[in-house]
Amino acid sequence: MKVLIRPLNLALAGTLLAAALAWSSAALAEEPAEVRFSVPAWPGVTVKSALAGQLLDALGYETRQQELGSTITYEALTQGELDAFLAAWLPAQQAMFDATMEKGAIVDLGNNVEGARLGFAVPTYVHEAGVTSAEDLADEEIAEKLDRTIYSIEVGSGMSDTLNEAVEEDTYGLGDWKLSETSTPGMLSAVDSAINREEWIVFAGWTPHWMNIEYDLEYLTDTQDMWGPDGGRSDVRTLVTSDFAEAGPNATRLLDQLSFTADDQSAMIRGFSHEEREPEAVALDWIRDNPGKIQAFLEGVTTRDGEPGWPAVQQALEIPDA
Repeated sequence: MKVLIRPLNLALAGTLLAAALAWSSAALAEEPAEVRFSVPAWPGVTVKSALAGQLLDALGYETRQQELGSTITYEALTQGELDAFLAAWLPAQQAMFDATMEKGAIVDLGNNVEGARLGFAVPTYVHEAGVTSAEDLADEEIAEKLDRTIYSIEVGSGMSDTLNEAVEEDTYGLGDWKLSETSTPGMLSAVDSAINREEWIVFAGWTPHWMNIEYDLEYLTDTQDMWGPDGGRSDVRTLVTSDFAEAGPNATRLLDQLSFTADDQSAMIRGFSHEEREPEAVALDWIRDNPGKIQAFLEGVTTRDGEPGWPAVQQALEIPDA
């Protein structure tokens, strides 16, 4: 049957369309006003969360950041006490990630850093002396020169769990090795001291991080996939709670579209952690230096009251044209 649309119907259609648009704007305005981030005391996620916060603030949201370890973060996400986490390192946090996913508490928005990696790291002079694979750690002479000690970050981190499991299972002959677990600054202080004296040291390294810019280092081949498949290559996932993803699709879209290279983030980390600049200042410099990437992050994203996102953010943060 052929349907004729008369002028009255067109007017009615226009009214309905206007109503639909008004409803859409009203629905958007009902998005959560606040976005709560977990920010472990790691420089990469600190700057990255500051950057996400500045974009969300410019869009009309309020952001809050809490410094929490990864174990507490997953529990807080499960309890709905947080909204977003930009540092789900996999497979290092795989057990915590899987358990939280099984509860249906979180939505995995995917990888936000390309080129991330975990693994045993040594100064280049140690690598050139023949320590090129984790298998070499089982060599008695090499083990003695390294004082049978692996330097690492805080207990309770995914890296700590991986190393403790390796010692327990005697992976790479590490059964009688010691773990010196302090913090990222504590570990890198030991690395800095050893390199200055050209002493031998092996430690838990990762990229992105300023250590890869500041120190001349190499990663050991991981033949047993101790650090995960593909030589310790890692994902750094963005997680939001299921409730937040449903209630805040606009903010969730922005978080979903955040993506950095390992080199980009290493430079950010260097500015914050090594040069000791405020994370907000480092993030804002990166935003202004990369307008094209910021515009891509904001594709299809609006302000909280429904206006186009990119022009609002560009004006608020004084970003040059892409």
